[in-house]
Amino acid sequence: MAPTKVEHHKAIRFNTTIQVEKAYQRQSAANENARFSTAARKSGNTRYWKSVGLGFKTPKDAIMGKYIDKKCPFTGGVSIRGRVLRGIVHSTKMQRTIVVRRNYLHFVNKYQRYQKRHRNLAAHCSPAFLPKVGDEVTMGQCRPLSKTVRYNVLEVAAKKTTDGKKFAKN
Repeated sequence: MAPTKVEHHKAIRFNTTIQVEKAYQRQSAANENARFSTAARKSGNTRYWKSVGLGFKTPKDAIMGKYIDKKCPFTGGVSIRGRVLRGIVHSTKMQRTIVVRRNYLHFVNKYQRYQKRHRNLAAHCSPAFLPKVGDEVTMGQCRPLSKTVRYNVLEVAAKKTTDGKKFAKN
């Protein structure tokens, strides 16, 4: 029998559960090969994150999480500028993109009345947030991320629940 050759490889410091795409996912601003202090080495956290400003706090999942998203305003290369809008989550069926419905009133001069109207906007949603249909989100304008996406979710407020029916049945 011929002796088998044993290869020794250096231990890799990244979590393989985040590698779900065909291309290798990494943060361009974080150097994976840099030498760190013992505290950084023990935590295994070589992560780039930033504050978007405008009074919005960086979520804990963006700081301590393991996800990689180049379109995230907290961990990627996207800056928030322009308008800041609020709306209600209408759909979460796409990957990392949600549809937000914005209701407004339009005044019809002929009848001196208001008419209900709405607009649907697509917004990129970072994995740091887990919005559900009906939640209220705050989103900020950014550069075009795709054909229809021009906004990025900055904050999620849970849906306000009521305590059931307001009037008792007789």
